[in-house]
Amino acid sequence: MHRRLLAVLVPLAVLLVAALGVPLSVTVAEREMQETYVDRLNDAGRFASLAENALSTGRTEALHEELARYHELYGVPVAVIDTSGTVLLGPADAYRDAARAEPALPRVVTAALAGARSEPSGEWAPWDDSALVVAEPVGRDSEVVGAVVTISDLTKTRHRILVRWAQLAGLGLLPLIALVAVAWPVSAWVLRPVRELDAASSRISRGDLTIRADAEAGPVELRRLAESFNTMMDAVENAAQRQRAFVSDASHQLRNPLTSLRLAVESLEPHLRAAGDGRQVYDIAVDELKAMQRLLNSLQASARMESIRTASPVDLDAVLATRVDRWRALTATAGQTLKVDVPPGLRLLEPPGGLGSILDELISNALRLSDARVVEVTARVVPDGAGHPSAAGGVVTIAVRDDGQGIDASERAQALRRFWRSPRHQNVTGTGLGLAICADLVGAAGGELRLEEGLPRPDGSGRGFAAVVALPVVAQVASSDAPAPSPV
Repeated sequence: MHRRLLAVLVPLAVLLVAALGVPLSVTVAEREMQETYVDRLNDAGRFASLAENALSTGRTEALHEELARYHELYGVPVAVIDTSGTVLLGPADAYRDAARAEPALPRVVTAALAGARSEPSGEWAPWDDSALVVAEPVGRDSEVVGAVVTISDLTKTRHRILVRWAQLAGLGLLPLIALVAVAWPVSAWVLRPVRELDAASSRISRGDLTIRADAEAGPVELRRLAESFNTMMDAVENAAQRQRAFVSDASHQLRNPLTSLRLAVESLEPHLRAAGDGRQVYDIAVDELKAMQRLLNSLQASARMESIRTASPVDLDAVLATRVDRWRALTATAGQTLKVDVPPGLRLLEPPGGLGSILDELISNALRLSDARVVEVTARVVPDGAGHPSAAGGVVTIAVRDDGQGIDASERAQALRRFWRSPRHQNVTGTGLGLAICADLVGAAGGELRLEEGLPRPDGSGRGFAAVVALPVVAQVASSDAPAPSPV
């Protein structure tokens, strides 16, 4: 998280340094060029003064030698030319070679012969290879008899500009490095409570209500936020615990009176007449008492399972190894066929209460409610968590399908509600809690339980029922020793 904060701060600091550094770099380059120009202009002015005397007296040898030594010493060809552009004094060959490469020379010379001084060169950029041409008129006003022209290679000047720019860039990096050096630990200190709150929220979303944030670190505002978060979680956990305790205690406290009531009702059986209305009322009362006992048992089981709120990794092979034989026996007793098609090596996040208990409930529903001939259990890996944004690493989908009666789409939308039962199943043993509890537990592990159409019915009249459990994939760390069930 603090990397993203630095990704915002560092570009802003770079823009600030660039806003200050670019104009300063231009100023430095122009100053270096200006110094070179002034130096060459002073030399040209001195030579122009000497040339005026030399041309007027005819004593040009000394000036010619001085111009040659100047060229030899500084590498700058200096020539005295007349109004027609002919070289009168100086290293003529070097001057002509340098002049051929300078398109600006005629303009500068023409201005000097007209009595005007050269303007400073605007070509200061280090990547420009043009030379600096300076021309100084010999004579004044209408008495201009020639000009002194210097053609200076600016390689060294531009090299100095690059060196100065490198120095400025180094100085500009210092505040950026200082910013990163200070902002990294500061942002980590400021944002650490936020990261901990994020991690705590993630664990809470998986059902762990015992997690708390550190309210002793970070800025004052974030400490207050962490304290408020912990207070809120205390209230949520207490409410959940009170709710589970109420369900558990109520079902437990009702269990004994209900058992006594059932025994009392059943003790009336010997006193009933064989042919009378009492027998029918007695049977209804016993059935209702049995249904209430099943409901209490389901409520107690729900309270126990929901009290386990931590999801953990599990090998699907290990879960199936302890259950497939029992499922086969149950389906064989009911005259049904069980098919298992699960690839080995799948590792996923197990919901609170155990994945085996959830699959037992789904198999039990298929046996009791569907009137199916075939029950099929399959598992597949869906990469990249398609359809499940919370499982970016992918999900394992476990489907329990049958070819029985099934339920229509409107009933599937309600089947995950607590105590809901299809009108066709009102006389079938059950409480309407199983699928709802399973959906809650799967959701606590970051997964999803959805209901779909099942296998085609043998008579072609439609499709059966399917319950699909989607749970996040967990990286495989070790293979299970338990043998994987073979597809049948």
